[in-house]
Amino acid sequence: MKSLNLNIGIIAILLILVLSNAIYIVNDRETAILLRFGEIVDPEIKPGIHLKIPIYHTVKKFDARVLTLDAVPQPYFTAEKKRLIVDAFVKWKIINNEQFYITSSGGQLNSMRTLLTQRVDEGLRNQFGTRTVQEVVSGERDQLMAILTADLNRVAASELGIEVLDVRVKKIELPSEVNESVYNRMRTERERLAQELRAKGTEIAEGIRANADRERTIILAEAYREAEELRGNGDAKATNVYAQAYNKDPEFYEFTRSLKAYQSTFENKSDVLLIDPDSDFFKYLDSSKGASSE
Repeated sequence: MKSLNLNIGIIAILLILVLSNAIYIVNDRETAILLRFGEIVDPEIKPGIHLKIPIYHTVKKFDARVLTLDAVPQPYFTAEKKRLIVDAFVKWKIINNEQFYITSSGGQLNSMRTLLTQRVDEGLRNQFGTRTVQEVVSGERDQLMAILTADLNRVAASELGIEVLDVRVKKIELPSEVNESVYNRMRTERERLAQELRAKGTEIAEGIRANADRERTIILAEAYREAEELRGNGDAKATNVYAQAYNKDPEFYEFTRSLKAYQSTFENKSDVLLIDPDSDFFKYLDSSKGASSE
């Protein structure tokens, strides 16, 4: 009786072990293939509980979710032979388990990432090689990614068993040596522009200064002309007054003229005059002459 119970226990344990190896579960986030001694028997196993023959069958499970390949930044040349450092990533998922299993060396994700990276690198190189820096940076960046996604998906679906959902360029940078060159060129351009503005400002300032000097000269000339006209009019009026005075009283006119002559002559005390005492210059200073004339 005891041996019977022992045998039943052993059989139960063996049965449990067999069933545990025979039953497998594929969840909603997975897809799987069934192999028989390495040969694919069922390439598309749906999520759920399934049976297999232990040792005879092998199950390979793959991630059915959308996966991301974050590529290492690589240098690419544009149509102008400008070198750019491009950082991109790819969204992809498995659509053909059998093709994926074969091309990825038995479902190895690292192997598939290597293959996909090569395709992405080739696609980016082709797309950047036909565009200028301006086009890939701003003008045609969206168009570039759309074309690259379509081309890469067509190749990946037929050769790799995956669907490429999106290819995105995260960042485009110039190499460090080019950045320095661009910075120096921008600085030179700014300095040239600043010099042009300074030169233009100096030219405008010189023009304003020349106009001011010309206007000053014109104003001074006009003032001098008006002053000379006023002086001329005053001299003419003075001459007229003197003439009228002479006609009325010639003796008084000569007397006033002599006083002005004396005033202008002796205005500077350091002046020395050598004049004959009998000269008419002293006519009104000589009291005897003045008395005799009366």
